[in-house]
Amino acid sequence: MNVSGQFPRYTASIAAPHAGGLSLLQVRDFVTRQWRLVALVTALAIIVGIAYLALTPRKYTAQADMIIDTKRVSFSQSELATENRIVEDASVESEIETTKSEKVAGVVAKRLQLVSDPEFVGSGESLKQRIFSLIWSIAPAAEPSSEEILRGVTSQLRANLRVTRLGRSYIEQIAYTSLDPNKSARIANAFADAYIEDQLEAKFEATRRASIWLEQRIGELRKQASDAFKEVQDFKSQHGIIIGVDGKLASDVELDQLGMALAKARAETSQAKAKLDRIVHVLALRPDPSKESLNIPDPIVTDALSNPVITKLRQQFLDDQNKESEWRARYGVDHQAARNLRAEMAALQRAIWDEISRIAESYKSEVQIAKAQEDSIERRMNEVFQQSGSLRQSQVRLRELETASNTYRNIYETFLSRFTQSVQQQSFPSTEARVVTYASAPAGPSSPKKSFTLALATLCGLSLGVALAIARERMSRQIHTRAQLEELLGTSCLAVFPALAKKRSPGGKGASAANAVAFKQIAGAAPFSATAEALRYLKVAIDLHPKGGKIVGMVSALPGEGKTTVAASLADFLARSGNRTLLIDADLRNPSLSKMLGYADAPGLLDVVANQTPFDDLVITDSKHKFDFLPSATRIKPSNSSDILSSPAMKQLLKSVKSNYDYVLIDLPPILPVVDVKATAHLFEAFLLVVEWGATSTDEVVKAVGTSSIVTERLLGAVLNKADEAVMRRFEGYSDRSYGYYSDEKPHSETV
Repeated sequence: MNVSGQFPRYTASIAAPHAGGLSLLQVRDFVTRQWRLVALVTALAIIVGIAYLALTPRKYTAQADMIIDTKRVSFSQSELATENRIVEDASVESEIETTKSEKVAGVVAKRLQLVSDPEFVGSGESLKQRIFSLIWSIAPAAEPSSEEILRGVTSQLRANLRVTRLGRSYIEQIAYTSLDPNKSARIANAFADAYIEDQLEAKFEATRRASIWLEQRIGELRKQASDAFKEVQDFKSQHGIIIGVDGKLASDVELDQLGMALAKARAETSQAKAKLDRIVHVLALRPDPSKESLNIPDPIVTDALSNPVITKLRQQFLDDQNKESEWRARYGVDHQAARNLRAEMAALQRAIWDEISRIAESYKSEVQIAKAQEDSIERRMNEVFQQSGSLRQSQVRLRELETASNTYRNIYETFLSRFTQSVQQQSFPSTEARVVTYASAPAGPSSPKKSFTLALATLCGLSLGVALAIARERMSRQIHTRAQLEELLGTSCLAVFPALAKKRSPGGKGASAANAVAFKQIAGAAPFSATAEALRYLKVAIDLHPKGGKIVGMVSALPGEGKTTVAASLADFLARSGNRTLLIDADLRNPSLSKMLGYADAPGLLDVVANQTPFDDLVITDSKHKFDFLPSATRIKPSNSSDILSSPAMKQLLKSVKSNYDYVLIDLPPILPVVDVKATAHLFEAFLLVVEWGATSTDEVVKAVGTSSIVTERLLGAVLNKADEAVMRRFEGYSDRSYGYYSDEKPHSETV
């Protein structure tokens, strides 16, 4: 057992060891519970199958094979030619549907004179028609006409016909089912012949209609193409449109050339501006002439670096600079020769900067020339664009007329070519289908199939029986397993009390006497029995409560679930274990606990709360069960029981007894019928929910727990009471050995 209250034996993981899937043991238990229903449904399905075999007449199926030939024999220029063609899947399916068509079926019916065959007509009213006439009193139908008879025969022929494709081949299998084996073969062969004849007639008719239509259409297209070409030429003459070799106007060609020239001029202008900006930046670095500076100018400009004048001046400056350094070191700084060299160096420096300024002036001139050229090209481009603007709308209309003219001419040429081919090359009257194998009379019936029918009936019966069995279990809303209760509440199922043997009570009749008998049996259970072990689990759950809950409310969703018996049994077990235990009957409207223990007329809880009677004067120490008991009087049934139980006096009572007892158990009213538990839930430290096995529905349990959030938060766990262990083992999948650990105690078939 862990701190959270999960008990090893009663957790969902143990109760459903194969939660991820069905185990063989669970399947066995399901079959054990529902085998009668499954067997009954299966037997009924087999009986229906046998009846079907006995009542259904024998039918015979004959089959003819027909191939859709992929070769066509044609006549071209006085020679026979064979054309290979590819037949797509859609074409094969279309041929199959044609074979089953009403037209082909009508030809078969007339050729074999099936309108006078008893199998198709004159067989009298069917069972379905007789039943409908009895239910709705349908008047007898009038004598059908010949067209109605033929339509009925055709419908029956199509209903019994099956045309399929053999794999991915071009073979059609034409199968017909009839009561007579010879008749089925004749009808299958007749369908194949009728289909071939229908294809020949369709080709003749299609060729005749196509020739007439093509001849009429060619005359219309010839006139349309001629009119469209004349309209194009007239439009060009009216608007003076001249089209070049490449299909463009002259203005458009000039615009394209001007566009490329403008882009080139703009690039040259940008390049010239960049060179000018660079040399202006270099000139800004020219030193002040008033200040002495004999550093050699270093202009990083392409033309300046390659200029021969600047190169020569720089070289002369460097030579004078070397001489000046040598003479200054030899004769001193103020020597006349050194001064003359410095003066000459200053003159060279000014000459270099003057040459750079001259280069800058040439850059300015280049920028002006490039800008003027760009403006000139742009002005010319605008002029040409304005001149070509008037022709653009006309050109759009011209394109439309040319497109229409070309379309009419292409259509005319296409139709003329097809008409010429149809005249010069006529197809032979041949069809793409031929019979490969003619049908013969079958040796045996094709339906009904005995083995298949019985196997299908058995399988359907088993499937339906299993489905009904699963639905039967799913529709059950009662709780039968620990895992079901734990999943429903989200908490542990702390204990399971088995159903006890039903004994007659010598002291009286009714629910109180039955509870007394059940209480005696539980209290007198063997120390190592499953019942005693369940009580130990409840004690450990209370002891491990994280907040040390001593005041425990015993609740249930509905009356009669055994809450009172479990409360008294737990109090007896705790008292016999040497713990100071107080049991309070707080069900003021139906004090069944007081009746069960024999204190029905004794004053108790109502007197303590309402009349302020001292607790010590009213508490009863049960000499037999060793616990203290505070009864509830049966003489008075207050209507405001919730107000009494939630009063300050009740709160003070529970506070005072908490320090004097190890365990305080309160038998509360059921949750759903009355509001007492919801009103007093805040007074108790923990709750134990008692649920009757196989009786209380899941909806009632969920509704009861959801009535008060305090009950949900302080719920220690649930107790499954009055469980039929034999049935429960089948639901949970436990083996009988899991119960033999405790004692030789066996579950009883009758509950209290």
